[in-house]
Amino acid sequence: MRGPLGAVIGRYPSSDGNTQMGGIIRHNRKCRDIAFLVIFIAFWVAMIVNSSFGFNQGNPLRLTYGLDYKGNVCGEKHAKRDLRELELRYWLDPNQVYQSGLKSNQFKLANARSICLLDCPIPLDDQLNWVCDYPEGDIHLSMGDWINMNYDYYEFLTPEMRNTSLQLQGPCYPVIFPSVNVYWSCQFIARASNMSLRHWQQMGGVKINEDIIIDKSIHRSINSRSSVLKRYMADIGKAWPVLIVCGGILPLFLSVIWLLMIRHFVVAMPWITVALFNVLMVSVTMFYYLKAGWIGNDAISPIIGEHDPYIHVFGREINHLRAAAVLMTFIMVVAVLTSIVIVRRIIMATSVLKVAAKVIGEVQALIIFPIIPYTILAIFYMFWFSAALHLFSSGQVVQNNCNTNCCAYDLVSKRVNCDHCCGYSINYTPHIGVAILFHLFGCYWATQFLIACSSTVIAGSVASYYWAGGATSPEIPFLPVFSSMKRLMRYSLGSVALGSLIVSFVESIRFMLESIRRRLKVSSTTPDSWIGKAAFHSSRCCLRCIEWTIKSVNRNAYIMVAITGKSFCKASAIATELILNNILRIGRVNVIGDVILFLGKLCVSLSSALFAFLMLDAHKYRSGHNKITSPLFPVLVCWCLGYIVATLFFGVVEMSIDTIILSFCQDSEEHQGTAQYAPPLLMETLNDQNEMQRLTQGPH
Repeated sequence: MRGPLGAVIGRYPSSDGNTQMGGIIRHNRKCRDIAFLVIFIAFWVAMIVNSSFGFNQGNPLRLTYGLDYKGNVCGEKHAKRDLRELELRYWLDPNQVYQSGLKSNQFKLANARSICLLDCPIPLDDQLNWVCDYPEGDIHLSMGDWINMNYDYYEFLTPEMRNTSLQLQGPCYPVIFPSVNVYWSCQFIARASNMSLRHWQQMGGVKINEDIIIDKSIHRSINSRSSVLKRYMADIGKAWPVLIVCGGILPLFLSVIWLLMIRHFVVAMPWITVALFNVLMVSVTMFYYLKAGWIGNDAISPIIGEHDPYIHVFGREINHLRAAAVLMTFIMVVAVLTSIVIVRRIIMATSVLKVAAKVIGEVQALIIFPIIPYTILAIFYMFWFSAALHLFSSGQVVQNNCNTNCCAYDLVSKRVNCDHCCGYSINYTPHIGVAILFHLFGCYWATQFLIACSSTVIAGSVASYYWAGGATSPEIPFLPVFSSMKRLMRYSLGSVALGSLIVSFVESIRFMLESIRRRLKVSSTTPDSWIGKAAFHSSRCCLRCIEWTIKSVNRNAYIMVAITGKSFCKASAIATELILNNILRIGRVNVIGDVILFLGKLCVSLSSALFAFLMLDAHKYRSGHNKITSPLFPVLVCWCLGYIVATLFFGVVEMSIDTIILSFCQDSEEHQGTAQYAPPLLMETLNDQNEMQRLTQGPH
């Protein structure tokens, strides 16, 4: 049975019966949940070790560029030969590309002989041109001279080399098919140059297969799921200036502006927030339609650089954008209709926000406090994204084990070599997948931990304000925010680590159940699959229970941790009991206020997404080696980062409201329905008799 909170966090009597001053949230405390703080520290050590593996083994260039037949990454300056400007992968032998597209053939495109070039070669109109292998051996040319000669040194070949070249065994290969730069790979266009093919046949060259298969073979490789995922990750690395501006600086500025406006224009802010939310939802949705090509002519293209306008190549990225546009349309319609429904309740939200506005006005350090966790989180995300790029590219480059005909002329040994001629691939072992999952979970836990620390500090500051009876009380510390930070650092880090770990685990389970539910939903379309249907509905029930659990153990538990100094589980039990005893009081007042705050967070994050679209529309990200394949991932990351930053700053208002209302309800319970410690500013805000009746008595 818990005792009255007011007796231990407000003015409480000392042993001699006199009222003890300076006793606000300073009763006997001790370190709680130390074991989980140790686990959190050990987790960070594991994160550093895990990230160091990525930095040691990874190479982000692999996410964008392919490998040549020697296992070098195109565009890498630290390879055996300097390839820093040679970013395009080109397959020399068109017959090998053809064979790799045949379903009946075991030959893989990864084993076809490929080299790195500066641009994709095209056939000449008046003669046959060649692309020759890297110069070495008796070919005394530098890489620069080789590039200046358009990779063609056929005239320097010996008769033996010319004969093997006519057999498509190198070192020079004819340019028969035009090619175009598609995601830094030279995509063959399956229409041979008649003039080049005629010259080739007159020289006695072997038959070259002409079929649409030669086009589809490379296209299938470029558009594989693993290749698309790598490109998406590479987009994040290329768009890092956009992430900093639209995911960090812009939401910081907008969040501070919102807090200042809620402080001075609290009556108008709910209306402004709802109107701005609808405008931003429509704007972001329209940008998805633009990039998907359904509006205007600004659809993304997989082709990089200048190309024949009659050539049309499509990639998975455009399909993903179209799916996102459809999803955004549905969300937009639901959001606009919901905002229309809550318009009638905005007056109630205004009365709730007045409470937080008055608290922020008295404890002004609350406005700038979130900059501290924001800075820590920004540093963490810079480290995390860099480590993530290296982890996603940390596979080992190994030579394939093939038994196919891939013979080619070796300029060093001066003969046709059929040994060790298989191509190279990047081998991703299972432990790399585990390391990536651990890294993703670590990001979520660290984010939740920092948000929880921020919430606990804010709750402690606001509780000091409330239980002192208002800003005029001499018991409020001069800097309540820093006093609350001190209590957190000294006593409650373990409780925060436990709470954030629980939330992270619950969210991870929810994500897995949601994935299972979607798969079962497909299987349950079969009428006889009653087991699938039962599992489907059970998983949905579990998801709802999990969501309720998250809401009940999150903010309110941190409030009680800040006020009482109890462990997370004990504080969660106290908060749950207090909520259940006053569910109607809290629900009537707090729901609409939470909706407005949620819309405010979405306004900040949608603004981040909108500006990310605008920045990614610049020439820098539409051409050259900085071209992003799709704005989808950078925009989503900016959206998420904007929401996280807004959560840090809007937590000032959320925690102020929740802490004041919980403290008010507890105060009312301890004093037979009449709050004793409620400061005059709060009483002034709640002077409406109907609203006071809702808070103190609930419905009859």
